[in-house]
Parts: sequence; structure tokens; C-alpha cells
Amino acid sequence: MAVYALTGFSLVSLLSFGYLSWDWMKPSLVADVATDPMEKSLPPAFTRPPHIIFILTDDQGYHDVGYHGSDIQTPTLDRLAAEGVKLENYYIQPICTPSRSQLITGRYQIHTGLQHSIIRPRQPNCLPLDQVTLPQKLQEAGYSTHMVGKWHLGFYKKECLPTRRGFDTFLGSLTGNVDYYTYDNCDGPGVCGYDLHEGEDVAWDQSGKYSTFLYTQRVSKILASHSPKEPIFIYVAFQAVHTPLQSPKEYIYRYRSMGNVARRKYAAMVTCMDEAVKNITWALKKYGYYDNSVIVFSTDNGGQTFSGGSNWPLRGRKGTYWEGGVRGIGFVHSPLIKRKRRTSWALVHITDWYPTLVSLARGNLSNVPGLDGYNVWPAISEGKESPRTEILHNIDPLYNHAKYGSLEDGFGIWNTAVQASIRVGEWKLLTGDPGYSDWIPPQTLTNFPGSWWNLERLTDGLRKSVWLFNITADPYERYDLSDQRPDVVRTLLMRLVHYNQTAIPVRYPAENPRAHPDFNGGAWGPWASEDDVEEWEGGGEPLKSRNKKKKCKICKLRSFFRKLNTRLMSNRI
Repeated sequence: MAVYALTGFSLVSLLSFGYLSWDWMKPSLVADVATDPMEKSLPPAFTRPPHIIFILTDDQGYHDVGYHGSDIQTPTLDRLAAEGVKLENYYIQPICTPSRSQLITGRYQIHTGLQHSIIRPRQPNCLPLDQVTLPQKLQEAGYSTHMVGKWHLGFYKKECLPTRRGFDTFLGSLTGNVDYYTYDNCDGPGVCGYDLHEGEDVAWDQSGKYSTFLYTQRVSKILASHSPKEPIFIYVAFQAVHTPLQSPKEYIYRYRSMGNVARRKYAAMVTCMDEAVKNITWALKKYGYYDNSVIVFSTDNGGQTFSGGSNWPLRGRKGTYWEGGVRGIGFVHSPLIKRKRRTSWALVHITDWYPTLVSLARGNLSNVPGLDGYNVWPAISEGKESPRTEILHNIDPLYNHAKYGSLEDGFGIWNTAVQASIRVGEWKLLTGDPGYSDWIPPQTLTNFPGSWWNLERLTDGLRKSVWLFNITADPYERYDLSDQRPDVVRTLLMRLVHYNQTAIPVRYPAENPRAHPDFNGGAWGPWASEDDVEEWEGGGEPLKSRNKKKKCKICKLRSFFRKLNTRLMSNRI
């Protein structure tokens, strides 16, 4: 039996964090919206395709929104969620690239080859080009499509860029982590470059502008220049609140009494992002879009607890398959919702937005077979039962195998050393190494060492490789039932076997030195030319490369010997 150690924290006090109510119409510091929104009107008939605004935040923890009892002020999110539908059985992926890829394709990672880790800046890898993306389907339906913010789905060649994957315009970063002001990103010591792009060009002139401000102002400009009579899709992928922890001083000052420095900066970034959402909503009203709009808000993964985030009272953190890593903040706000002002417990996954939004847009899904997502709009708008009954969180064959896992522990049908997780109905199964497993309260008290952050720490169970939870009855994953219910374990293992039979090989190629920003004018961007011929084996390492531009000495040497070998072979023939 697991043994839990309690610290001196008061459970009641930790669960009773509240938020301060702000004036909804108070002018904010995020963007310049000079006039009041349009007057409130009666709910319209759903007569034409709606405008769709999808807002994705980065590394925002499950606890870090006012309506989940947070000490962080998020009055805009609180109000939008209260007036719409809160999704309290909503799941995302534990890290950046997987969530974004599943949103854009409507498919699980095992069906795109992106089931391991993230796409790193120097990898010749991107969202598979044979996938028809969400914005492409919306373009087919007559939508103007725009992306603002973080891409993180690969960029090694131009065909991978947002503007080649369905977006009419793009302003944002291609990598996963940049400075909020300078837009510099370092992928290791000495491997640094600028990463802010306008379309397919480097946006050098935008340096110095705080990204949350910049992205919000761009959304307002897009809305101002477009006609509300024509449907529009805007994907707003905020960099906030990913590290580095940077925020304008006026937001940090509001949390000056917060003892933990990381939490203080993080809270400031969340509140700044909240005001950004407020100004986007204002712009929708000001320019005549709001009455026929659908606003979707989602986080991309669990919060990073050692960088100020909190997933309390859920177990785990970003990068893990515990609920703290995969249960997200989500809500839908729209005048088009039939049953507003309620909380939905319908099972929803990030892959569901693809068919849901394309259906709302009256697009055609018949030519996109094999989607893993479902149209959940009836469940959201009308309170009907969700068509989804299970979620494959992931199967990652490359992740470090658990030391104590075996095929024997998996009834001879599944190697429990492999990292995998699945939910079927009310049951959730984890195998392999699910990641850091403690319950971590909000770090608001002092700057004490990380080991003190834990209200409760699991002190044994490290020799396990299988866990089973009834998530409906035990959402905090405190009671492992794998020993008591081997029948359920076997049933869920069979589902993992089924999914694994449909998986495609993992695409996780070796890093290529030609991606170094020094060879690309000092900026991150596409580095493989159109003349490159890539042949992939195993993990996808390129075997042939004929790019003659900006190669390092090693690359030139490789090219020389390749050509020499070709000539020798030709002479033999």
C-alpha cells in the first residue's frame, strides 16, 4: 500500500483560493480598443457559418484559472466560461507538439508518427505533409484563415510552414520557446537565433514588443480589415505562459505580496493573457463578428510546477500522463450555444475540435477518413451525450522503458515497460513510466525547496509498471486498483494492443547541423532546399542531401565523398 507523508499545509486553505472580481468593461493595457463594444443584441439564428476563434494557451495549469479556485486573477476567462459551457472532462496532451498536431489533424499521435517527444528546432521533421489540416478544410468551406502565435509543428522546409498548411496569414514563432521581447531562442549552448515570422519572412522589425501584446493587436487588425459577412477562422496560439517567465512590470506589481517569485511572475503572465482575451472579445464585438462567433478556449498541456504553474488538486505535471499533465482547461463561449451557462461533463479530447469545427463550418468530412476525433457540438451546445467513450492518451515506444515492466506483467499481450496510457469509460490505465507523480499545491507561500512543495508524496510504488484508476470516482488518482481489478487491466491492455496495431512508425530524426541559425542569416527558419532529396529509414534520419547552400564543413565533406562514391560506382558500371 502506498504511504503518504503530510506536510504542515492546511488542505482547507489550499482549496479555498479565490479570485478578485474585476470590472468586465474596464480598459486594459493589452491593446488599444478605443470604443465600447456593440450593444448587446438578441441571440441570432444559426443561419450562416460562424466565425471561429480558437485560443490556445501554453503551459497553463489546471488550477490556474479563477473558476478552478485559483489565486490568479482571470476575470475574462471566468466570465466567458460562466456565460458559455465549461468543459470539465476535457483532455489534451502532456506536451506542446502532440497537442498542436492533434488539434490541427484530428488524429492521435500514433497516426501521424509524432508519438515521441516534441519536434525540436534542428530536426528535419514536421507535421506530415499528407495530412489535410483543419485550416485547409475551413479554407475549402470558404473561410479566411489566420494564425497568430506559436506553431511548433516543424519548419525544416517551406512546405511545413503555417502558410503552406492552410493559413492565409501567419505572425508568430516556429519553435517552441522564445524570449517574449527579443524573440531569441537557444537550442543548446551557442545555438541561438531569432524566431518571429510574418508569413514566410523573418519579422526583424517587430523585436522588442511583448508577444502577448503583439499577438492581440494583430488579431484586432485582422478583424478590422475583414468583413464580418464572410466567415473567418483565427487560431490564436499564445506563447503565454510558457517559460521564460517574463511579464510587464505593471502585472507583476499586482502580485507583489505573493511570496514565491516564479509563481508571482507566472501569475502576472496569466493575468496579462486574460486581458488579451478580453480585448479579442472586445474586437469581435466592435467589428460586428461576435453575434455569429464561436470562441473556443483550451490549454495545450498541464502546468509546469517548477516554473510557477499549478495543476492542484490533480496528480502530476506537464510531461506526464497523470491527470495533471493531460486534463485541460477548456470552455466554449458563443451566442449560438443553445444551452448556455452550464458545466459539461461530456468526454471531450483535443482531436474532437477538427470534426466539430469543420461541421460547424458546413465543411466536408467525407474525404478525410480515419479521424480520431468526434463532432461534439451537440454535446456542447445541447447537452447531449458525447459520442466519445475512450481516449488513447498515447503509446510511446521510444520513451525510456520502465525498469520493472515486462510482457509477463501485461498478461503476455502487452509489455508494461512501454509508456502508454488509455481511458475507456470511467477507467484509466497507465503502463511504463508515466512521469513525475506527486500532488503539488500552488507555490504561493515562500521560495522553499521543491521537495517541500508536495502536500503529499508517494513514497513507494516505484517498482510498478501498471496503474488503474476509476477516474470518475477518483479524479485525483489516489487509489490504484490494478491489483483488485485485473479483469479491467486486461481489457484496457487489449485496447492498447488494438491501437498499437494501427500505429505508424515514429518520426524522430537526428538533428541536422544545417539548421543552425548561423547558416540561415541568424534566424530560425526553413533550411532544406527544394532540391533536397530526403530518404527516411527507421527514426527518419536523412540519408541523402544535395543542398548546396550554407553547409558546415562536415556537410561539405559528406557531400564530397557522396559525389566521389557516385562517380566511382558509375565508372564500375
